[in-house]
Amino acid sequence: MLDTTLLVHECFIRFQRLGQLSLNDRHHFLAYAARVIRTVIVDIVRREQSDKRGGADGSVTLDTASSEGLIDDRSNVLEVAEALDSLAAIDPRMASIVEMRFFAGFSDSEIAQILDIGERTVRRDWEKARAFLMVELRR
Repeated sequence: MLDTTLLVHECFIRFQRLGQLSLNDRHHFLAYAARVIRTVIVDIVRREQSDKRGGADGSVTLDTASSEGLIDDRSNVLEVAEALDSLAAIDPRMASIVEMRFFAGFSDSEIAQILDIGERTVRRDWEKARAFLMVELRR
């Protein structure tokens, strides 16, 4: 099970490894933290699947209510990550919104502040991104 403590520890270790991380402000840090959380989750799942040769069959509990059922097991984490990479190639802002909402659990208002956009824009981009990801995941 992936829990908050594990994610915080892994993120802290990655921040420490970077040494001279240059973050402009709180918003930049939070956006970066969301990306790190995503990579930590994906790396953990990849490591577990490679260790078990065939992956984990159990479900993962991420403490983010905002996921709205997009992923419910570890194998889907990798599929979501790949679909998110495809989305980032098309629209980096939408991909950032997904990372912040889905992987880091930020609210629409927090994301709006971090990206310096309106909450309605966040919700609209979230809906577009979610539709894109659903299509990608069905392939």
